[in-house]
Amino acid sequence: MTEQRPPEPEREREPEREHEPEREPNQGLGLGLIGRYEQSVRQRIEDFADPHQEWRRLFAELLGTFLLVLVAAGGGMMGRAFPGTISHTAAAAAPGLMVMAVILFMGKVSGAHLNPAVSIAFALRRDFPWQRVPGYVVVQLAGATLAALFLRGVVDVSARFGANYPAHGYSAVSAFWMELVLTAGLVSVILGTASGAQNVGMIGAVGVGGYIALAGLWGSPISGASMNPARTFGPDLVATTFTDYWVYVAGPAAGAIIAVAIAYPLRGRGGGAAGAAAAQGGLFTEVEEPGKP
Repeated sequence: MTEQRPPEPEREREPEREHEPEREPNQGLGLGLIGRYEQSVRQRIEDFADPHQEWRRLFAELLGTFLLVLVAAGGGMMGRAFPGTISHTAAAAAPGLMVMAVILFMGKVSGAHLNPAVSIAFALRRDFPWQRVPGYVVVQLAGATLAALFLRGVVDVSARFGANYPAHGYSAVSAFWMELVLTAGLVSVILGTASGAQNVGMIGAVGVGGYIALAGLWGSPISGASMNPARTFGPDLVATTFTDYWVYVAGPAAGAIIAVAIAYPLRGRGGGAAGAAAAQGGLFTEVEEPGKP
């Protein structure tokens, strides 16, 4: 009798691999400098998109607000230190030019709000996450304070000369209404240039900066044309005087809310990709309605 061998176990068949075209010997090198550069840029963007990199946006807001208050408060303080050197026109136009520059050089990083009223307006429009608003507001106030401290140390003039107060002979209520109207116009310009229907990209910096300069030229004699709670907070804190500061919180806040209300009949609800990109910057943008332009 022949001895029967046990059946051999079946070997697992290896999955068929898709046919891959043979690479030419120099194909890897064919990417060249352009391919390697694109790969490095993509990697940097992916790293920047990490939610743990939020500190970069916060740093951008701190730096931008520092630069804004440096010229906004610096005009009054330098005028006090060197009488006759800073005209009203120069002091009014300088903040607008600085905001224009800041938007152009770092708007894609943080959205370049530089203003708590703007951060709140973008959040109300659903273009900016509410959980980011407190961090933005804190660093905006910090940047304004650092600018006022720098000016006081270098110019050697009290920071109160760089702050905003209602004009002599005008009540705080009059200044409040002026701040409300001016801020409503400013935020309307910001929301309009950031909307999907009228998104003009970085050219929006010209509209925003131009509006700030124009508002300062005619509105500053009554209230100072702050339009920004952080811009007034820094000099007030350093000067340890908050006379009528409520005007520069309530006025811009109310103006921002009105601007959001105005934006609805003009452009509908926010939350689209264009507005979110303008509000948050171009990196790791959270869009409320991804399919909306």
